[in-house]
Amino acid sequence: MKSALTQSVSVPRPGKSANRPPRFLKWRCSKAFIIAVVTFAVFTDVFLYGVIIPVTPTALEQRVGLPPSERQRWTSILLALYGAALLAASPVFGYLADKFRSKQVPLIGGLVALGASTALLCVGTSIGLWVAGRIFQGISAAMVWTVGLALVADTVDVSGVGEAMGFMGMAFSTGTMIGPLVGGIVYQHGGYYAVFAVAFALIAVDIVLRLVMIEKKDAQKWLDAPDVPLSTGEETMQRRLSGEQICDEVPTAASTSNDNIETVTNEPTTPPPKKKTRLPPALTLLKSRRMMVVLFGYLVVSILMTSFDSVLPLFVQATFGWEQTGQGLIFVPLLVPHFLDPVYGRIIDKYPKSGRYFSAGALLCSVPVYVLLRLVDHDSIRQKVLLCALLVLIGAGFAVCLSPLFIEVTYLIDTKERECPDVFGGSSAISQGYGLFNCAFAAGSLIGPVWAGLVRDDYGWGAMGWTLGLLSGVASIILFFLLGGWIGNRKKRPKEAMASHA
Repeated sequence: MKSALTQSVSVPRPGKSANRPPRFLKWRCSKAFIIAVVTFAVFTDVFLYGVIIPVTPTALEQRVGLPPSERQRWTSILLALYGAALLAASPVFGYLADKFRSKQVPLIGGLVALGASTALLCVGTSIGLWVAGRIFQGISAAMVWTVGLALVADTVDVSGVGEAMGFMGMAFSTGTMIGPLVGGIVYQHGGYYAVFAVAFALIAVDIVLRLVMIEKKDAQKWLDAPDVPLSTGEETMQRRLSGEQICDEVPTAASTSNDNIETVTNEPTTPPPKKKTRLPPALTLLKSRRMMVVLFGYLVVSILMTSFDSVLPLFVQATFGWEQTGQGLIFVPLLVPHFLDPVYGRIIDKYPKSGRYFSAGALLCSVPVYVLLRLVDHDSIRQKVLLCALLVLIGAGFAVCLSPLFIEVTYLIDTKERECPDVFGGSSAISQGYGLFNCAFAAGSLIGPVWAGLVRDDYGWGAMGWTLGLLSGVASIILFFLLGGWIGNRKKRPKEAMASHA
């Protein structure tokens, strides 16, 4: 009887809430699922950015009523407006995301902005609606990228951040390249509104995934063994409670050991150090030369990637006579190499110092490829094959270069927090770090389409190619010597430091 009674009574185990846990809790808060949700969110955002690219030139002429001579200019302007909105919103959402306890809320807010932008572009029969649509799209991207990358960085530890960011890079590159492909095919065969039907369907799936996801820190009240790493503030508080001295704090009498009493007594006139004025986390990061190098590298990659968005569809239309399907398919060669992004991330996890060689080498090897674009100048099968081959090589350069830049932001913040746990004032800086990172991409997406469009219009396709090659070459030299710190500096990277203390 006693045994039966004992079995019939359910006593909450220590560490669990008396509330009933949500269904499929462990799956919904698992590392793999969170990475998958953020990866899909990034893909959705950049896919909807790109799906409009092959639609824009024709829609501006047929729906808005612009003359054909204005198409290139307004195509570049609309892409630049997206970049301007992304640039302005990224630091704001980076700051707010570090203040929010939950990152799920701003992620869903990004979807609201994305839905609004898609609706404006769908009904857009005036240039004003197209401008508003692209601006809302930039705001949405700021939320998704800043919060999403920070959520991934909070979910995985430093030793696995390379592979996780590799998936982010793959989603980014895949969405950027496959968006124009799908947009062109659907537009030509299904019409204008069919393109937006695809967009709204993707948004619907994204909404479901973001609502299903449960952040690990929210799930901890139902889990037995908390395995979420402490935030910077929590870690700092724990160190204070354990008696460990924090940077910029004055040792108190209670925390001073007996062995040091004599030293304190012999120096009674030594004044306590003045408390330093703490800068906001974003400014602390911007003071770092290492961070500025990362931002420069991502700026350059963004310029190179987005430059093709405004010129490639119009170039193949003018040179080969391709309609929307062909204008979309031409982005496939740029896309294919990006499926190896997680592989590059895993390699960098294993060999942290290899990041600078990946990025610098990829940009350097891309220089002659950009210059050789000038060889594509007339309509023939060989010319089409040559263009596709050159675009594959350019896409491979993007794929190899991106992962080290994504990872370096997390490495940098982790290093600063380990050297001085209170450097960011007891709060997390990961969202603001990726907010700045997002600003670099935004600035590039603002410059790239205008650069490529204006140079091609005024000086031709060949001149556009060699100017991009020159930029790639200069950036490769800078990244080789400075990415991850000065190449002559033998200081250990985060993973190596952890291994040496293990």
